[in-house]
Amino acid sequence: MKLLVTSNAPFEFEPPSDVEVVRIDETQAVAAEHLDADGVILQGWTSPAASQLAREASGLRWVQTLAAGPDGVLAAGFGPGVTITNGRGLHDKTVAETAVALALTGILRFPEMLAAQRAHRWEHDEFGDWRPLHAPGRLGSVIDTNVLIWGFGSIGQQTASLFQALSARVRGVAQTAGERAGFEVFTEDDLPRLLPETDILVMVLPSSPKTRHALNAERIALLPPRAWVVNVGRGVTVDGDALAEALHAGRLGGAALDVVDPEPYPADGPLWDAPNTVIVPHMAGGVAHGSNELFNANLARLRAGQPLINVVPR
Repeated sequence: MKLLVTSNAPFEFEPPSDVEVVRIDETQAVAAEHLDADGVILQGWTSPAASQLAREASGLRWVQTLAAGPDGVLAAGFGPGVTITNGRGLHDKTVAETAVALALTGILRFPEMLAAQRAHRWEHDEFGDWRPLHAPGRLGSVIDTNVLIWGFGSIGQQTASLFQALSARVRGVAQTAGERAGFEVFTEDDLPRLLPETDILVMVLPSSPKTRHALNAERIALLPPRAWVVNVGRGVTVDGDALAEALHAGRLGGAALDVVDPEPYPADGPLWDAPNTVIVPHMAGGVAHGSNELFNANLARLRAGQPLINVVPR
């Protein structure tokens, strides 16, 4: 059995000794002698190697992506005979900690304090004096806030537990209502009621035609002026122009974004200079925690003709 494995991302994987592993560079064409591979592990972004394998690797049976969101691999156009599995579960902890870190960074005004540090200014009166937990119209802490997590899969649930540990009240939004991991979950139909009560909106939605600009101008307008928007899902799920307009107009408390649309974000993009806005370069999912266990489980299932784990419906 031959397995192609990307060399463009670090992760743990120790395959059985009888599996031939060929390292590939996703930015380059795959050598013709390796187009007979049975499976491939890819980063998950659109790449020349993925597109070529979709066209030319006729014996390919399995594509495993490191990413939880498989949109890049799906865009390559693999045929129906290829099972695609994603990295769901590999990034729960790292993305969750980034979501919390982004919220705290913005709400606690760390960018301004770091700017003061670079200027060698001790701004105790501005940042260190006694202050209310939540000043009128402005969040001063995550404590006692209403956090709404839109996209309540495994990452959303992990994120919810961290915010709850910081004494926030957490609810989720998913395709079906009910209770997940001990948290109350609603659907998009409930957003007109939920958004006006939300202090921190955390977006963890995947990219799909249905989720494009899910957070649009109309829904942004429902958020209270103190609210923060945190996005650790996909940039296309938020209307960036509408978000920038609300921030520049003072109709939102702030935004903390791991993802934007497009990426890389252009130098003249309106979000760069929006008030109370933190942007980091899509770094939340940079660790594939538990990859060895997932990949070997799927490899064993493939060889035994059993259903794989984390299959992406198509």
